[in-house]
Amino acid sequence: MKIEQIYTGCLAQGAYYVESDGEAVVIDPLREVQPYIDRSDKDGAKIKYVFETHFHADFVSGHLDLSRKTGATIVYGPTASPSFDAHIAYDGEVFKVGKLSFVVLHTPGHTMESCSYLLRDEQGKDIGLFSGDTLFIGDVGRPDLAQKAAHMTQEQLAETLYDSLRNKIMPLADDIIVYPAHGAGSACGKNMSKETTDTLGHQKASNYALRANMTREEFVKEVTTGLMPPPAYFPLNVMMNKQGYDSIDEVLKRGQHALSAEGFEVAANETGALILDTRDPQVFAKGFVPNSINIGIDGNFAPWVGALIPDVKQELLIVAEPDRVEEVITRLARVGYDYTIGYLEGGFETWLRAGKEYDSIKSVTAEELAEIAGHEKINILDVRKNSEYQSEHLADAENAPLDFVNESMLQVDKNKQYYVHCAGGYRSMIFNSILRARGYDNLIDVKGGFKQLKETGKFAVTDYVCPSTLL
Repeated sequence: MKIEQIYTGCLAQGAYYVESDGEAVVIDPLREVQPYIDRSDKDGAKIKYVFETHFHADFVSGHLDLSRKTGATIVYGPTASPSFDAHIAYDGEVFKVGKLSFVVLHTPGHTMESCSYLLRDEQGKDIGLFSGDTLFIGDVGRPDLAQKAAHMTQEQLAETLYDSLRNKIMPLADDIIVYPAHGAGSACGKNMSKETTDTLGHQKASNYALRANMTREEFVKEVTTGLMPPPAYFPLNVMMNKQGYDSIDEVLKRGQHALSAEGFEVAANETGALILDTRDPQVFAKGFVPNSINIGIDGNFAPWVGALIPDVKQELLIVAEPDRVEEVITRLARVGYDYTIGYLEGGFETWLRAGKEYDSIKSVTAEELAEIAGHEKINILDVRKNSEYQSEHLADAENAPLDFVNESMLQVDKNKQYYVHCAGGYRSMIFNSILRARGYDNLIDVKGGFKQLKETGKFAVTDYVCPSTLL
């Protein structure tokens, strides 16, 4: 028996590959499916099933491509109604994979088709629970994503989730291992642990939502408190997962269209495509194609793309390090952005060699800002989430969350100069680039963000308050 968690940090997402006696199952696969096929080929195993715990909102699953390429049966829980061939399991249905068994536990609440898969060994002993977004390590799935589809309020979904946890999951043995679909950083829960697996017994003792004496009313209040609106791309990903999408092979072929500087410029002017520069924020700051938006590939790339580009069908032109173009296109496709139409061949250096006009954004270190603040009054924008700002911030900083950049932009006076920071420098450059593309040339980036500002000891900082949510 082999159980492998395939964790993707950018999405804080866990997919699973389980193999026994020449048969395998993949649970909640990512969009690019070749790694799963390679694993099964190495084991000499056939992928028999693709188990989906629910219609995912935060990423596009690889179920369709994996099924097409391997012949595996796609399995969803009760009440699911996809637009493609799939086996809709009933509550308690058992699937055999080699010497192992998987029992379907219908656990609605996060969504109504949500289910968990209980793994049993060849002796029939329960050994693991693939809990999807029903149960996380330290948290449970948010109950507000499926309100429209289920014709229910978030409170009604929370009550349903309460019953699922109490009736289906909490009665299970303490020694089974919980394998969730997400960890810390995902927007599918409020405050998940950085751990990506745990025993159910430890979760019963430590997870606030599994308290034995918790009433239904207490559960509903605690689970729904602090929920912020989900990213705009979530319902679009649900639709793709439910109705279908282009093969990842087609997406990669379309996106890997090399363009010269002249061709890139023509495409930008004639197509209405968004120029997405995925280089390091400080590298970007020194020079970029005018009107580019910077979302660095080495941060929470896909979730921020999804949060800030409202239309998954938006055409994109890519500026990237030359050896990372395919990676960029793949990671865009993970969250449904399939319409990359080309990239700048050779990267930004090609643009410079062609003598094209370029733009830049000024950056200062925390120490330099402290020196400036000692001689003049400055305006500071903190673009972290409001929960982070409320927890701790520079006393003189104004909160303008990147999450709501259109509203935050209204706080910026074009006649004033601002120093912009986030936690470490990633989000502030995204914010600055978006506003720069909209004609704001009065923003200066603070390298290293709040962490560096605080460490100087030269700025007044509010007292720390433990945040109730990290959404």
